[in-house]
Amino acid sequence: MPFKYKDVLDRGKPVHEKDDSFSIKHPPMELSKRAKIFSPFDALKGFGDELARSQTEVTDRFLQDTEPFEDTP
Repeated sequence: MPFKYKDVLDRGKPVHEKDDSFSIKHPPMELSKRAKIFSPFDALKGFGDELARSQTEVTDRFLQDTEPFEDTP
């Protein structure tokens, strides 16, 4: 079965002139502002907290299992 939207995919991203009516009404967004759109989105709720907890556990275990280096004269 052929890909249903292959013709749309093959067309690619639309290209506009800098001074056409579309580009004037819809100027490109700065990358710094664009990144802020997605910052509040947390796809896996609590995942960051779980990573921090896990990192703390591993760090604590590592520090308990290692002995301090002795200074050699």
